[in-house]
Amino acid sequence: MADVEQAQEVLRALGMRPAQCNRMSGLTLLALCALTPETSWTDSRRIGCTVTKGIMDYIKEHYGAEYAANTRETFRRHVLHQFIQGRIADQNPFNPGLPTNSPNTHYAISEAALEAVQKFGSEKWAETVATFISNRGILQETYETNRAFELVPVILPDDRQIKLSPGSHNELQKAIVENFAPRFAPGSALLYLGDTVQKDLILDNAGLVAIGIDITRHDKLPDVILYSEEMNWVFFIEAVTSHGPVSDKRKLELKEMLSNCSCEAIYVSAFPDTAEFRKHIDHIAWETEVWLSDAPNHLIHYDGEHFLGPAATRK
Repeated sequence: MADVEQAQEVLRALGMRPAQCNRMSGLTLLALCALTPETSWTDSRRIGCTVTKGIMDYIKEHYGAEYAANTRETFRRHVLHQFIQGRIADQNPFNPGLPTNSPNTHYAISEAALEAVQKFGSEKWAETVATFISNRGILQETYETNRAFELVPVILPDDRQIKLSPGSHNELQKAIVENFAPRFAPGSALLYLGDTVQKDLILDNAGLVAIGIDITRHDKLPDVILYSEEMNWVFFIEAVTSHGPVSDKRKLELKEMLSNCSCEAIYVSAFPDTAEFRKHIDHIAWETEVWLSDAPNHLIHYDGEHFLGPAATRK
């Protein structure tokens, strides 16, 4: 029957470091394999597990191990992250396009590790472990190749190409840079673009300071900042997939960054489609713009005017 001590033994055999062979790690492996004290390792199967409902609640129910809610990050950072690096587990295998911060983020035992743990206690165990260890480098290379294939390529205004981590949020940011900017901010410079993983992937500090925006670590930047020197306009653009649009509160926060800036500000809430727009329609501030990436040639003006421009020019 599957128990925690056996799970720890499995992890040691599969090459995990001592810090990832503790009781929490053993319990996590049991949850990923959907095992209980009444089942054997041959019953292991591959399921998607979120941290709280899929792992923490599972081990509480089946193994009587209760962890405080604030240990979620411990499971993520000190168990699951290392499981992924060691090819014990995969992140989001059943929906690889999920953004990094999605509440649906899930983990599953890797197919290679599953094949190994199902042999635990059998005469084929040692042979299966040796195969897993010898192939782990190949597995890691394959994993990284697959992740690279899923990255979102973006062509910047200066024709450079970067790659964003996969997910709907970054797909929308790609659309902002490649479709919104050429139409409504032609010739503009990209001063900021935040990846869901690397928050300051594109951060032109010198460019921001030059127009009077001296950011601090306390500033919560919008998802995209564009600057048109020709029009002397700065575009603050929020890509709305899970977080909110440019609301009255958010607009005030962004205005605080402009206290020393002589540019006119354009505030834009970008949505992937009408369905997402409808979810936030009651929270969008007046004197801002709305752009839908599935209708890239059009803007919705939240002030009744028929042209794009800063509030000061609208009379």
